[in-house]
Amino acid sequence: MPSIYINEWPPYSPPDQARKENSLVAARLMMNAALTAPFAGGIPQIEGHILYGHDELEQLARKMEELAYTLNNERTAHIYKYEAVMMRESDVVLFIGNYRAAQSPLDANCGLCGGPSGCGYVYGRRTVVAGQIDLTDRRCDTAVNGPLCSARVNDLGYAVGSALWMATRLMVDCRPMMTVGVAGQKLGYCPNSMMVVGLPVATLSKNPYVDVGTQYHVINMGQMVDAVRKTYTIARQFGPDYRKTIPPKVEEA
Repeated sequence: MPSIYINEWPPYSPPDQARKENSLVAARLMMNAALTAPFAGGIPQIEGHILYGHDELEQLARKMEELAYTLNNERTAHIYKYEAVMMRESDVVLFIGNYRAAQSPLDANCGLCGGPSGCGYVYGRRTVVAGQIDLTDRRCDTAVNGPLCSARVNDLGYAVGSALWMATRLMVDCRPMMTVGVAGQKLGYCPNSMMVVGLPVATLSKNPYVDVGTQYHVINMGQMVDAVRKTYTIARQFGPDYRKTIPPKVEEA
């Protein structure tokens, strides 16, 4: 009978790929949960992207490392570098964005954005044509291209929360990350959103998103395993030749 063997080691082997495909299914269900979250007015405003594959996750991790040095924010630089390692350890990444947060405010005179009524705080800081916000100029040197409608950002939070609720029910490791969302948005994922949150997903025996110490971009399992490979390769060259050396006899107990 056909069978599927699943094991997380060695990485990217057929048994490990079968495990990763399970995480991909979980990410799809998480996106469904995000789409059915409660939103102000019941208006559709959420988009998603699922990133999967070695090369794709590596590109995301490298973008995060780039942002650690180009955003000019010393308080978050180390977070981008540490969480880039976590992307390499993830099975899949789910991006969730709100495409109305910058372009289509709630217009409810709520004042959540901290500005005057009528959403003037948002409209006054954007290019407006015939009452519509023009977002064609997407140049931005900061992590988030604001200002944003806070009501829409709250709705994004509901979507992320619903996705996380599904992750806990599916027993997969997941953690929402701003750094991942920023890097993904700059790479073109959730292209219509100015606010994106990244949710890496993994099904590993050890949750890759917790118990993370300092200098994690250097001291992590990938680096440690590679260091052992290097040390072992050098050490074996100084050992005796198996063709000339008789192994010692092992006495039976």
